[in-house]
Amino acid sequence: MVGAGFGMGPLRTLQGAWYVLRANQLWAPYPDNDPDGAREQMRRFYALVKSTTGELELDPVHAARLEVEWWRLHREHQHDSGTEERALVQALVDLYSYVYAAHPESMRPAAQARVDAMDLSDRWVEAGCDLDDPLLGQERERLVASYAALRAAV
Repeated sequence: MVGAGFGMGPLRTLQGAWYVLRANQLWAPYPDNDPDGAREQMRRFYALVKSTTGELELDPVHAARLEVEWWRLHREHQHDSGTEERALVQALVDLYSYVYAAHPESMRPAAQARVDAMDLSDRWVEAGCDLDDPLLGQERERLVASYAALRAAV
């Protein structure tokens, strides 16, 4: 996804994927994660994206903040059923529209489908991570819908 999403070659794709992996590892522990470390890794990722494409007018620090903000909102939504889904959808709209320099409303279908996929994934984890669970297929469908909507908008 890193290579296809930003047109990176194999070496930069590997480097970018490493930054994203490290960011996720720093973010993952609950509740004692490292948001600053995650933001730094995502800053490195977006700096690599910017230097690779040469076309994007983005600030890697700002993009990293937007990225980790939706992670934070997802974590709240995941662990607190009172957290509103629309804030999470809006955080993804904000990230996508910023990174891809697109009109925010054109990003909403991709963001909503991505949040739907997150909810299915969270339910799958709660149910015990059974590989035969139909939730996995539903999650895949929503992810494909999200990426298709993102591609259509960009």
